[in-house]
Amino acid sequence: MKKTKSAKALISEYFIFVIFIALVIVLTCLKPSFIQPSNLVNILKQASINGILAFGMMFVIIAGGFDMSVGSTVAFAGILAAMLGQGQYPLIVPLVIAMLAGLAVGVVNGVGVAVGDLPPFIMTLGTMTAVRGLALLTSNGKPITGISQEYRAVAANSIAGIPMLAIFLVIVILICSFVLAKTVYGRRVYACGGNLQAARVSGINTTLIRISTFAIAGLLAGLSGFLMTSRVTIGQPTAAESYEMDAITACVVGGVSMSGGVGKPWGVVIGCLLITVIANGLDIMGVSSHWQKIVKGAIIVLAVLIDVKGKSKKN
Repeated sequence: MKKTKSAKALISEYFIFVIFIALVIVLTCLKPSFIQPSNLVNILKQASINGILAFGMMFVIIAGGFDMSVGSTVAFAGILAAMLGQGQYPLIVPLVIAMLAGLAVGVVNGVGVAVGDLPPFIMTLGTMTAVRGLALLTSNGKPITGISQEYRAVAANSIAGIPMLAIFLVIVILICSFVLAKTVYGRRVYACGGNLQAARVSGINTTLIRISTFAIAGLLAGLSGFLMTSRVTIGQPTAAESYEMDAITACVVGGVSMSGGVGKPWGVVIGCLLITVIANGLDIMGVSSHWQKIVKGAIIVLAVLIDVKGKSKKN
């Protein structure tokens, strides 16, 4: 009986990984070009920016929050990075400014939610609109061109065949995984999402923890803005629309519970790769991009449904 239960638990935990492997095999059989090195590198590049965003979103959701503003933050940070990355300053300047801009947006979100007691959805919906307006205002509604060759090289270059974008993602994964799994702070993030009142009573500064999770999401959105501008070689105020949905999809598909307190970094990695592979596979097979939105929407609903049903069974 115990063996059966443990087998079921194992299958449940690694179900998303099995689905991912099966999908890769199916796409390889249907389109052998899918497994070519050039396409795999392209998948890594596509997954990197969304993966970095998803890890920021993971902190917010595990702590019981929600962030709709990361897409707008990416665009705003990208505009600032493009304006400062035209060769007049060292490359570290646009990187730091982009991350600080994202951090500022994240702190505003966190204060609104944790101190102002606003629902996360409402607070971040407001900042999503305001920050998008700020991006348009800063750029005068026009794309920012002329970024330096050195800046373009950040996304274009690779080390031992691995794209620089993927290396940035790996660094973020390692740091975030360590923080969540091995630090007191990580345990407190889980505690806030599991039961906010209990966490507060046990002496955790829940206000500070919740603000910090939004700050992390904003910081990583700023980094994503810097990297995205390098990849597309232009600062676009209308860029990264619906990126927040891709990040949320990667999280929920990867097993992060929308009610908070549950989630593992490796699951978010697989979730991010899964939705990127689906999008890439549909592109290779010549399926309309409109279908990708339908597929993503269905995946979100299905993943949340599985999460809710799983929790009700446990209860």
